Amino acid sequence: MVEPIPERIDFPGAEEEVLMLWKQLNAFQTSLKQSKGKPRYSFYDGPPFATGLPHYGHILAGTIKDIVTRWAHQSGFHVERRFGWDCHGLPVEYEIDKTLGIKGPGDVASMGIDKYNEACRGIVMRYAGEWKDVVTRLGRWIDFDRDYKTLYPWFMESIWWVFRQLYDKGLVYQGFKVMPYSTACSTPLSNFESNQNYKDVQDPAVIVNFPLDEDPDVSMIAWTTTPWTLPSNMALCVNPQLDYVKVKDNTTNQVYIMMEARLEALFKKPEEYTILDRFKGSTLFGKGYKPLFPYFSERKKSGAFRIFVDGYVTTETGTGVVHQAPYFGEDDYRVCLANGVISRDGTVVCPVDASGCFTEEVTDFKGQYVKEADKNIIQWLKQHGRLVNQGTYVHSYPFCWRSETPLIYKAVPGWFVRVEPLVEKLLDNNSQCYWVPAFVKEKRFANWLRDAHDWAISRNRYWGTPIPLWVSDDYEEVVVVGSVEELYRLSGVRVTDLHRESVDHVTIPSTRGKGVLKRVTEVFDCWFESGRFYTLLVLSTALFGKPPFKNLIVNGLVQAADGQKMSKRKKNYPDPMAVVHKYGADALRLYLINSPVVRADSLRFKEEGVRDVLKDVFLPWYNAYRFLIQNVIRLEKEDGLTFVYNADTVVSSDNIMDRWILSFTQSLIQFVTQEMAAYRLYTVVPRLVKFVDMLTNWYVRFNRKRLKGDGGTEDCLQALETLFSVLFSMTQVMAPFIPFLTEQMYQNLRHLLDPSLTKKHNVDSVHYLMLPKPREKLIDQQIERSVSRMQSVIEVSRVIRDRKTIPVKYPLKELVVIQQDQQCLDDVQSLESYILEELNVRTLTTSSDKQKYCVKLVAEPDHRVLGARLKQAYKSVQKAIRELTDQQLQEFQEKGEIDVEGHTLSRDDLKLVYKFDAKSGMSLFEYEAHSDNQALVLLDVTPDQSMLDEGVAREVINRIQKLRKKASLVPTDDITVYYDVSPASDNLARVIQTHHGYIQDTLKKDLWPFPAPATGDVIIKESAKLKDATLHMAIVWREGGMPTSASSDGPFCKYLNVQLLGLQPKANRACGQQTSILHGKGLPGKGGAKGRQGTILLENPCGDFSLSYWELLQRVAIIFGLKDADFKLYAPRKEGDVALVTHDMLNGLNPLHGTTIFVSSKQPSAADVSSASVTPDPSCKYVNLQLLGVKPGSLQCGVKGRAATILLENPVGDFHLTREQLVQEACRVFGLHNKIVHLKESPTANQDLKLASNILTMHGSTLYVSQTDGHM
Repeated sequence: MVEPIPERIDFPGAEEEVLMLWKQLNAFQTSLKQSKGKPRYSFYDGPPFATGLPHYGHILAGTIKDIVTRWAHQSGFHVERRFGWDCHGLPVEYEIDKTLGIKGPGDVASMGIDKYNEACRGIVMRYAGEWKDVVTRLGRWIDFDRDYKTLYPWFMESIWWVFRQLYDKGLVYQGFKVMPYSTACSTPLSNFESNQNYKDVQDPAVIVNFPLDEDPDVSMIAWTTTPWTLPSNMALCVNPQLDYVKVKDNTTNQVYIMMEARLEALFKKPEEYTILDRFKGSTLFGKGYKPLFPYFSERKKSGAFRIFVDGYVTTETGTGVVHQAPYFGEDDYRVCLANGVISRDGTVVCPVDASGCFTEEVTDFKGQYVKEADKNIIQWLKQHGRLVNQGTYVHSYPFCWRSETPLIYKAVPGWFVRVEPLVEKLLDNNSQCYWVPAFVKEKRFANWLRDAHDWAISRNRYWGTPIPLWVSDDYEEVVVVGSVEELYRLSGVRVTDLHRESVDHVTIPSTRGKGVLKRVTEVFDCWFESGRFYTLLVLSTALFGKPPFKNLIVNGLVQAADGQKMSKRKKNYPDPMAVVHKYGADALRLYLINSPVVRADSLRFKEEGVRDVLKDVFLPWYNAYRFLIQNVIRLEKEDGLTFVYNADTVVSSDNIMDRWILSFTQSLIQFVTQEMAAYRLYTVVPRLVKFVDMLTNWYVRFNRKRLKGDGGTEDCLQALETLFSVLFSMTQVMAPFIPFLTEQMYQNLRHLLDPSLTKKHNVDSVHYLMLPKPREKLIDQQIERSVSRMQSVIEVSRVIRDRKTIPVKYPLKELVVIQQDQQCLDDVQSLESYILEELNVRTLTTSSDKQKYCVKLVAEPDHRVLGARLKQAYKSVQKAIRELTDQQLQEFQEKGEIDVEGHTLSRDDLKLVYKFDAKSGMSLFEYEAHSDNQALVLLDVTPDQSMLDEGVAREVINRIQKLRKKASLVPTDDITVYYDVSPASDNLARVIQTHHGYIQDTLKKDLWPFPAPATGDVIIKESAKLKDATLHMAIVWREGGMPTSASSDGPFCKYLNVQLLGLQPKANRACGQQTSILHGKGLPGKGGAKGRQGTILLENPCGDFSLSYWELLQRVAIIFGLKDADFKLYAPRKEGDVALVTHDMLNGLNPLHGTTIFVSSKQPSAADVSSASVTPDPSCKYVNLQLLGVKPGSLQCGVKGRAATILLENPVGDFHLTREQLVQEACRVFGLHNKIVHLKESPTANQDLKLASNILTMHGSTLYVSQTDGHM
């Protein structure tokens, strides 16, 4: 049975009820069972770390994954979705290092790797519970029980297998590589990691001299912002193609060599220097110079301390001479390696330890942290005459994403996968993948692949998958282990865990007489095992020669509102769950996926954007749904017709708006199906949002009278069938995107379906249904085109009304539509009645003759924009703009640009307006013109007294309708409206008299002048200013029309009792929260529930807010503290046993009124039931309330009932109501907002009731509620 819909909705609260529904249905697992045996849809879910809480980036990615997989499931695929956890690596170790005060490898050695890793294991799943709660609350369906973790032995073993395959293919080698290095975490980072956290910093900038061997009086001068790298200098580098100069400093008489284009780096004015010679950089190649520091001067014999050339030296910064520290810079390493200064297997000059401190080779700065040593190094340079200039430099610099400390570049020994030989194959495989959006694949990622370097896969850390290499002491014998079984076969040791503490001690006997082989100490970089798309592509290409996936969606970054990175420390973004609790998960989901972030651009997150989704999308959609249900119920009440929908038997409508919205909907389904197949969410969501606008602001708005039955029963049925068809179809289509609201609507809409359609199917959830196929026979492009043109005319006309401040309530004489295309005019003419009614215009005229109405296009230049750009030329261009012909401007209107006086102008430069040609001699002052590039619209805006009177009559109707809404009345309420006008002589009184029939017909209620009858029950009174008069209004219940209160014998409201069987009330009940007992909810208290019996109201006030099955479950959980418990509800039967209470019970919960139902985790036996204490009366004590001369308020949406019941305890013996709470409940249940409420013992009592200190003594009594204005 379809349920009435309240006027307002608490979206987050409704979502909580849907979550309970899914839990009771075991909906996700049920859907997987339903799809078993269907074609498999493979889905890779990159795992997050559980050492931190989810942020908006996680929520965005999770939402995209949920939408795509839900869509796949509802398209006929079986989609296994298992949650994964990234358990290894730096994020975990860094937390432990902070907690335990670990400063470096020595601390770990002292502690023991086993204890260190055990500590890591202990925090890996620290926030797993919170993750599950957040992911579930956001509506994502994914399996947490059958998850995968990168620490599982079987998972780690698969990593060993992969590495073994790479090694056997010759793709693994040991070597050095200059990499971004975190000194705080004592580990290198991948380029991806190092690019995540750049900051603007101020570093020291020094220019240092390097005297040439051939002439010590001439020095090369190099600039650097990393003075700490100077002790490791091995060479200098210049650009071979650019000009260099020998220059004398006129102040110091020192002679330097530097790039000519960079003279400004040292000199401010030309007078400060004299150029002695000029030459290409290539002439400097091979020249030697005096080493800066003595630490590695012996390497001069092997080719160090010379000048080399390379194109990477630019004119942008510095002196054009770059100092080379080969083990602290990628280009430095490359240049020095190419020129024989270093070799791949030679001695490494890297005097910095794992913690970023200088080693003993650098005697002057031994033990100093490199960044802190900068100032001491500069002082040394000054003392030894090598410092030429000193300053500071602000630039963007990479920081460790985990420790927030500056990174350095440092040569790190390790194990590498050869990627460079695979580049062409990587590009080929990438070209076979489908990327969304495509430009990321073709530009960003393809460029990344072209420049791909060998991959450093090892880390000198502890908590990770150990690299399965066993080697001899001289590294000449190497064994690679690919499985646990292979390790047992080679070593005789069987292990059950693969972490370092379990395998480091395992040795393998040498087959070459080299004693025993020991495992290398490194572990895998966690990116190697975590399944990111780059690593997947490299591994799949290397192992199998093919792409790892067919389709890939790329999203952008979610930033703070100011464009900065979201930061917990800065608190520059709202808490995600606070946003969900405020607006709902659906709103957050739709906001994220209807933003630039799904096009791989950045999103500046703004909370008001989530709020606007509710306001602009969900509320209009909900109101259209509510309007359908209202009129289905009205049809049954007034005409005795039960609405049942069957698409196979429905009669085709000949109403053009019905045909339009059906066609528009089917076109949309066709479009969405096509675009989702291409994974283009960024095109789909805007169209879905536009659909809501089309449905609510066009179809429902234009057909309100039909849907309310004004055109007769048959026409009403056709309109209702159309609206139901559209709403039901779009509920299915939008379900993957907006899972909660669609489920809530579906649970009510499905009761309107013909039962024969659902007999053989499980239709308990909208997410079980397959997506609707486009019904192409309903698509009519001509009607869609016609309505689109009608909408254009209406919107342009509204602009004119707004510009002239003429409300639509006031009718106008004539609307003229001018268009050269006769088809366009015919389309507009075919919808004349809709245009006239919507715009409140008497006559529509269409014409293709613009000259007839003396209208021409005129261009108005943007003075500020063009003046600033064109400067002196603006005056002549402005004159030429004024002389542009109508034909030229029409072409500009079509093309978007025009050439004026040699300057190309765009739509940003010119504003086009329509003006009447004064030279024509015709007087057309009554018309106002406007256009939207489709049609030109002229609107006669001259006033007419009869039209003004009609406008006033519409104003009166509007005020009365607003008063009905304020009183929370519905169309079927039997009321009479009374009015008065002061002063009585005002024109308003005459207008109401002459338009009395029109006003009364529109209201569909009697309209009479004051006074209202003394016997009438006044619902609401109000006075409103209208023009120069005051309109007094009163709405009164007609005799016999006022809702009656319930019988005073027992509770006014329907109720049922609940009793625990085999379950205990929980002490962890959510106490202290503001809860209401409106439907038998629990009350706040300091302890947990103890009682095992309770009472739940099935309505409150009488006739309002009938309880649903899901709300009943929620109430039970609250009363007894069973929020996380698994329980079911059972109702006694005449046979002595019980029946399961389900959500699809015939007639809802009403048949359970006055009964006791049992709450149990299993089916109660007959003995259990017979031993239970059952009573037909309410288990809990209560009082009844009756309104006395007071209308129900509007706070509780749609409150009409004037009698209510309040429970004084719940469960029995627990959470007794206080006197203050009783008054609060009276206000809440009747919606008496900001009123002072009086409780009286009888209708005739003059004084307020004095409540007893023990309020339970009032059990069973009836209290009368009156009120006065004021704040409580």
